[in-house]
Amino acid sequence: MLSPVTDADGAPFWSYARQGELRVQACSDCGEPRFPPRPCCPHCQSFAAEWRRMEGHGRIWSYVLPHPPLLPDYAEQAPYNVVVVELADAPRIRLVGNVVAEAGARLDSVAPERIRIGARVQVVFTEDGLPQWVLERP
Repeated sequence: MLSPVTDADGAPFWSYARQGELRVQACSDCGEPRFPPRPCCPHCQSFAAEWRRMEGHGRIWSYVLPHPPLLPDYAEQAPYNVVVVELADAPRIRLVGNVVAEAGARLDSVAPERIRIGARVQVVFTEDGLPQWVLERP
């Protein structure tokens, strides 16, 4: 499986995720959350930042069901979903991930017909700290 590329701006996101916490960068001056992490606030241009803990609830804003040709590690799990989740406590923040049956489950652990725009999801984390999503009402 692919692993995320970590840079200096995003390193705290992955560090918190390995601890089972979903945090996003927020401006310490104007308070606006931002993702992906970056040095400067796009709203007020401040360089002051903090990492704000999110509740981890959201809704599926969009999704796709990739079809072959796929990378070999992913082809064996097709069909699977890739979702864009809008966070409930920061609606401007949208994270990409997968809906799975439980933390660390295979990408094909949820039937494609169960995925729909607007479905409510909750974040879970793999052992390596990769955020995934589970349906709130299975």
